[in-house]
Amino acid sequence: MSHTEIPNTNYNQKIVEHTKDIDDSLFTTKVQLESDRNEEIVAPTLNFLQDSWRRLKKNKGAMISFFVISLIIIIAVFAPFFAPHDPNAQNPAWSNLPPKIPGLEGFSWFNGTSVNRGGTLIDSYDQSGVPEGVYYYLGTDSLGRDLLSRIIFGTRISLIVAFAAALINLIFGIAYGMISGWMGGRVDNLMQRVLEILSGVPNLVIVVLMLLVMNPGLVSIIITIALTSWITMSRVVRAQTIRLKQQEYVLAAQVLGQPTIKIMFKHILPNMMGLIIVQVMFALPSAIFFEAFLSFIGIGIPAPNASLGTLINDGYKTFRFLPHLMWYPAAVISIIMLSFNLLADGLRDAFDPKMKE
Repeated sequence: MSHTEIPNTNYNQKIVEHTKDIDDSLFTTKVQLESDRNEEIVAPTLNFLQDSWRRLKKNKGAMISFFVISLIIIIAVFAPFFAPHDPNAQNPAWSNLPPKIPGLEGFSWFNGTSVNRGGTLIDSYDQSGVPEGVYYYLGTDSLGRDLLSRIIFGTRISLIVAFAAALINLIFGIAYGMISGWMGGRVDNLMQRVLEILSGVPNLVIVVLMLLVMNPGLVSIIITIALTSWITMSRVVRAQTIRLKQQEYVLAAQVLGQPTIKIMFKHILPNMMGLIIVQVMFALPSAIFFEAFLSFIGIGIPAPNASLGTLINDGYKTFRFLPHLMWYPAAVISIIMLSFNLLADGLRDAFDPKMKE
């Protein structure tokens, strides 16, 4: 047997009476929304590069490295304006002078003094007859050449080698990798076997063979580095091409009759540009280090020009007596390589949208 609830009319009447006492202004809408602006996006729209730059700016280490690299590149490009002396001018009478910086004479490392064979502290500039007002901020080498000027011009040569090798790395690596990945099948198999043969030959053997047919110098070093440095780039580009050519927008472009060249440069290459930039940033310090290694073992840049590796080799010979001749170029190449690696790590995180901010 069902029972029907009898509403409590007295209770409901009391609620209505209390509701009449509530101020209607408490229920007014504070924010007026227009129907045509309900779905408007307030935040600015960012493209891929703008969003990557926003992510990169949050990485303090990468931004510091970016400014350090920019400063080093500017100094290297305008080396004749920043170098205080001619890097190849020799003055044997002023050889092996210690560093002397105006305003820092209170520090023992920068006041131009050194210890002679008898253990006495002497003013090397006064004893060598250096006129007043002439300073060598990082000292001089065994031939009286300004070390700071040689480091600036040596950094310039090292960066030229690195960027030239990176440019060849881009041209050959991207072209070879995209063709191999796009063609597939037997063509891809044959091209990858060629890469395995090239990567199996040590770089030092290639250098020696190049020196047999070319004179030692900047061009031979660039060609030597470029012969093998593009292999890693081509493998990365090939893997990305194989992945991207199976995407729906690439298949749609093929169905619509787009040429292969246009598909590669309009659809595939832009979508792997972030990975290519990161790969180039990692390749730059490797090229600088390889050039320094060649110069250090004596088959790099010929005299009188010098790279950072040549300066380290010269300072290594007198390290026990004049350690600053090796410390300063070694510090410069360390800063360059560390900055490039930190910036490459930051770019890798910035170009990856899956990374947590």
